[in-house]
Formats: sequence, structure tokens, C-alpha cells
Amino acid sequence: MKKKYLLFPTLSLTVLVLLISLSCSSRKKSARGEGQKEASLKLAALTPIEELGKKLFFDKNLSTPEGQECAACHARAVGGTGPDEAINRSGGVYEGAVKGRFGNRKPPSSAYAGDSPVLHRDAEGNFIGGMFWDGRATGETLGDPLAEQAMGPVLNPLEQNNPDKKSIILQVQKSDYAALFEEVWGKGSLDAEKNGDAAYEKIARSIAAYERSAEVNPFSSKFDDFWRRAQAAGLAVDSIDDSGWKKFAGLGLDDQELQGLVLFKTKGKCADCHVLTAEKGKAPLFTDFTYDNLGIPKNPENPFYKMPKDWNPDGPDWVDKGLGGFLEESPKYASLASANFGKHKVPTLRNVDLRPRPDFPKAYMHNGFFKDLEAVVHFYNTRDVSSENWPAPEISENLNTTEMGNLGLTAKEEAAIVLFMKTLSDRL
Repeated sequence: MKKKYLLFPTLSLTVLVLLISLSCSSRKKSARGEGQKEASLKLAALTPIEELGKKLFFDKNLSTPEGQECAACHARAVGGTGPDEAINRSGGVYEGAVKGRFGNRKPPSSAYAGDSPVLHRDAEGNFIGGMFWDGRATGETLGDPLAEQAMGPVLNPLEQNNPDKKSIILQVQKSDYAALFEEVWGKGSLDAEKNGDAAYEKIARSIAAYERSAEVNPFSSKFDDFWRRAQAAGLAVDSIDDSGWKKFAGLGLDDQELQGLVLFKTKGKCADCHVLTAEKGKAPLFTDFTYDNLGIPKNPENPFYKMPKDWNPDGPDWVDKGLGGFLEESPKYASLASANFGKHKVPTLRNVDLRPRPDFPKAYMHNGFFKDLEAVVHFYNTRDVSSENWPAPEISENLNTTEMGNLGLTAKEEAAIVLFMKTLSDRL
């Protein structure tokens, strides 16, 4: 303290006491934060293409009328999904740039999606990969499903409603980041006349680059701290079970959360699809990128049912066929459509409970039918238990009956699984 005093000879005693107090407080906070050190590591700066993608992602001028950006339906504070409380409490489906026009599904998460492969079938005939709930951004054209997905909403009349690719390119030309675009992609890369398709593709690939960035996918959750410590100790998290769970104690999850993880892996069968295996050296993404019909009931509050016939000819009788609906429109896969009616993509569970405050509502499943994780887990556990009286599935064909429906979980076990899933929220 003597050196501090000499450096500031005119400071009053009161100020000095305040400085000492702040210094001590800082040291105490630092000590308390040691356990979170891994999660709070400073993120690397965005690369130029990631920065460009971020500007595109948050540009409200890329809609007709102007005012709706990608982030309007994919907000970081809620895990890359919808940030509107009223919508989440009801239909879960978001209004597009044109007032009164709604899509037909809840926004999926824009985070942790970059590893989804090009849509293909595995040895057992299951579809894997692609983007959107129904897999229609296959990745077959660009070799990148995430970039193909970015091409969709800006031209969708029920979303950002731009009339054509040229109109989007012209808006980017007028933006304050046009120079950055040419820095990333080269001089003349925004020429809408000579090669508009190429310019539009570059816009999509830039957005995908941002969605793959460490800013969007920080792997900073409580679970990630635990997973890294387990790795360092030579323990494979995907091997956890009833008999060996105690060796994972003290690595960042408390006993209840660990019990939830064990149930997630074993009796609950959650990890059958929301897999615990690491990919490319990264912590688990909690999805195997497959498709399932879980037997979700219709959400009667979905505003798409009330859309005009121009957008929804079936009105309240519309049925969401999911992957099968896309396949029946594809000459390549039409013969496989009926076997996939009602199936939707298995989402990542990362940030499944991330919200700006504890009472902030979120919507779950492709149609927003469920409003809390407790109800989701209870449905998985008891869908096929007659005494529960769940509403009928929207589509009863192709139901997953091997990994859910009557799991025999107790109320305490359901609660433990929910507690574990809450550890998957990134620290922002």
C-alpha cells in the first residue's frame, strides 16, 4: 500500500480506503470465480467473415418491409430461438415482416447447428442431417445445409418476404458493411447484375460462418466445465451409468445433476437421440441429427391454422407432415415419404433452458405445444400411459415407441433429468 500512496500523494484517506476495499473485493470475486474460469475464458475475436455474417444476421433492412432481422426469431438470450414472451406462451410461431403473416413452425435454435451433415440415409435407412425441422435445406446444392438454410427465410413470403435475390444484394450494397463484404469476398462480389446467384450464396455462407462462430457456440455451460474436467481426468462422460457415477463427483455437477445425467443416459433414454458422444474434439452437441415422430399433439393456438387460403389451403385441417412432407415433394425421395410422415429433426438440447430471467416463457417442440421442460419430460415418460389422457398425436403413423412413451420414471427422476438439462445453458 505504501507504493500506491506515493503514486497518488494527493488522495484523501477516504479515497484510499475505497481503493483498498475495491482491491480486496476484486480479489474475493476473483477467488469466487475460479470455479467458473473455464466458462469465462475470453472468446476469440470474430474473423472478418464471421463479423460480416453477424452484420447480416442483425440487419433489419433485409426484409420487405424493412424491420425484421434473423435475430428477431433467433435471439441469443434465449438460446437462438424466439424472444417474444406472448408468442412463446401461445402458438410459438412467429409473425413475418408482413403483419398478419405467420409461418407454421416454432423457430429452431440457430446455435450449435453447424455440424449437421448433408441430408442422407444411414445403413438402416434413417434420414440424417439437413436443416429446418423438415430437413428441406438438404445441403446437396452448396455442400452446407446451414448456408442453404440461411437462403430460405429472406425469400419466404411468410418470413422476411423479399421479392428476389437481387433486392437483398442491393440492400447489402447500400449497407455500412458493403466494404467489409468486398474485403471478405473480393472486389465486385456484390454485383447483382453479373452474377446475382453467386453474391446471394456468399451472403448465405457469411451468415453460416457467424452461426458457426465461438460467439454463437461458446461451449460455456456448467456441463461444458464438467465435461472438460472429466476429459482431463480420463473419464468418458458417455459411459456414465448407475454403478460408476460417483467417480464423476466433484467435477462440476452436484449429485442431483449427476443423477439426472445418469437417468438421461439410461432409464430416460434421452441420450439415444440427444447423444453424449463428442464430435471432432468438441463437447457433445446433444443431437444425432436424425428425425422422429414423438407423437406431439397439435398446438391449437398455432396462428398458421387461421392463415388465408393463399398460404394455408387446408385451414384448421392442416397437418404438419414434417420430413415426410418435404420428401413427398422431392422426386429423389418421394417413395420414402409415407414412412417419414410426422417426423421432425432432433434438436440440440444445448441452451434448452436458457432464458433472460427465470420466469421468461419458452416454447418447446416443433409447434410450441409444450411450455416448460417438466411437461416435456413427463410427456416422454407417460405418452402411452392411458391414465395420463394426453391429446392424440397430430400424426399417429411412424411413432417412436422404443425410446419413449412409458419409461416408468418417478416424479423425482423426471425432476432430476430437468435439473441436468438446465446445466446445458451457456453463460453469456
